[in-house]
Amino acid sequence: MKHLLALLALSCLSICATAKTFSLLSPNGRLAATISNTPTATTLALSHGGTAVLSASPLSMTVGGKALAAEQCKKAKPGKAEQCNTLTLQFSKYSVEFRAYDGGVAYRFVTAMPDSITIDAEQVELHLLADCMAYQAPANSHHKTADLRDQAYCSFENTYVHKRISELDHGHLGLSPMLVELEGGKKLLIGDYNVRSYPGMFLLAAEGAVLKGFFPPYPKHEYQGDHNNLQMIVDDWHPYIARTAGARTFPWKMMLVSEQDADLINTTIPRLLADAPVVDASWAKPGKVAWDWWNDWNITGVDFAAGINNATYKHYIDFAARHGVEYVILDEGWAVNKKADLMQVVPEIDLPMLVNYARERGVGIVLWAGYKAFERDMERVCQHYSAMGVKGFKIDFMDRCDQKMMAFLERAAATCAKYCLFCDFHGTPVPNGMTITYPNVLNYEAVAGQEQVKWSKFSKYDQVRHETLLPFIRQVVGPMDYTQGAMRNATKKSYHPCYSQPMSQGTRCRQLALYVVFDSPFNMLCDTPTNYEANPECLDFIAQIPVVWDERRVLAAKVGEYVIEACRKGDRWWVGGITNWKARSLSLDLDFIAGREMQLFTDGLNAARHAEDFKITTGTVPTTLTVNLAPGGGFVLQVK
Repeated sequence: MKHLLALLALSCLSICATAKTFSLLSPNGRLAATISNTPTATTLALSHGGTAVLSASPLSMTVGGKALAAEQCKKAKPGKAEQCNTLTLQFSKYSVEFRAYDGGVAYRFVTAMPDSITIDAEQVELHLLADCMAYQAPANSHHKTADLRDQAYCSFENTYVHKRISELDHGHLGLSPMLVELEGGKKLLIGDYNVRSYPGMFLLAAEGAVLKGFFPPYPKHEYQGDHNNLQMIVDDWHPYIARTAGARTFPWKMMLVSEQDADLINTTIPRLLADAPVVDASWAKPGKVAWDWWNDWNITGVDFAAGINNATYKHYIDFAARHGVEYVILDEGWAVNKKADLMQVVPEIDLPMLVNYARERGVGIVLWAGYKAFERDMERVCQHYSAMGVKGFKIDFMDRCDQKMMAFLERAAATCAKYCLFCDFHGTPVPNGMTITYPNVLNYEAVAGQEQVKWSKFSKYDQVRHETLLPFIRQVVGPMDYTQGAMRNATKKSYHPCYSQPMSQGTRCRQLALYVVFDSPFNMLCDTPTNYEANPECLDFIAQIPVVWDERRVLAAKVGEYVIEACRKGDRWWVGGITNWKARSLSLDLDFIAGREMQLFTDGLNAARHAEDFKITTGTVPTTLTVNLAPGGGFVLQVK
């Protein structure tokens, strides 16, 4: 027995002797990552300015039955990259790269194996130090089952619950990214980034204040169905998450840490993690677009029956041309329904005529496309409509993030780029760097946007609360097609869903401010031309505001309460802000634009009762501006 105990003790000493611990600091020294490697595991711990963020959290990837990073590394190589310090743990045929920025840490696997490899699983298991409060958007799954594979079939659109990790549904997937509140007011945003030909990550709360990554397995069998027969539903899966090249980089797992809430809006880390552009898309022009579907083609005062027909779209084109709106979209309905064939156009639409009519007036035409209709004949569809003069596609109803679907998104972007077409992806996971690597991808949905007011009761969709969370969570990872611009506006008490004449929650000035607060390079005018032209001051403001900026500053921000930003294009500035359902008065330092001519839109004195009440003030910008925001209110200022 003594000999056995001595042998066990010797074995333990041997294992401890081979354990290696590495410290990786951010450039400012405030953020510290501790990476531990033993012959059986690699873990990551994280602290920020004396605040413990993560305890030792295991990370690994299983390839062909072997767990990577569950062995002793051969070499650790420190280094530097743009705005960060790096550490690479090198193993026999792969490595794990770590980056420490002032605002966060990221890591990824890099393989150097021959031929192709099968990824059985990836372990992401983040151990928080306490049962923190978190903002989680539960996956709005189409199939209501306990099977996580079924839950991953969703549109990636939901509002956020605010609960402790122990109180979250531990059997239901959460969307990525996810925001966690740390002690001292600090925040932790968790997600994946630069996902290319690999499944996207969901997050699942587990016992012990643990968040685990879930990656949808690769489809084994799928069938066509669901929305107008435009989707592919998976009902059987392979026992692996990906098959891929043996030599490649894998997506980053990203943990952003902020001291101030505004740091999340200001962060440039996701952009630094993305791959460089792989196509020249200088021809892809961001712009605003007159949208038909949200307002249900509900124009009035015309001498034709409004709907999906040539006369209606000529009306939208004329409206866009009069006001300098760059695009008009033909949303669902221009192609024959339930055929999943974009070459079959309804008889009420003469598409070549409309494209030419728009071109003559300086307006571009964009077409909506359901996933299966686009995927089945992608090359021919792109070639045909590009030759016709169409400018891009809004591609919808993918509703998956398995490897097959993520590869489709990249293939769609590449094929569209080949024919000088841009993309706006809907029913899709978050951008994950795609808008940088393929700059012809102008926008993404992956957000519970303003379309929800068409059918959602207030108890299911609190739009005002939701909008004060999005800049700190969803928008951090890329632009979003939220579709603002409603001219019918409602207080909390007067709001009700109305499909054909929808209204926004909150004030008119809030809708204008969202054009500043939200990042949207392909930006919808959601309402009808009739309603816009009945509100010329608001229309003029929307028509003139840029959709991409040279500079963005956060003037004040608090998660779930208010956001105020200043954006510059050339030498002109726009300042916009929104609040939650609490009325508030805010004083802003505008010394950087003081003395310049301005036009200021503020909530009217009666906006708390009638949300469409607003006031316009002209004059010069003061050094300090005090703005009063109604419940659900906003303001916007433009420098002349």
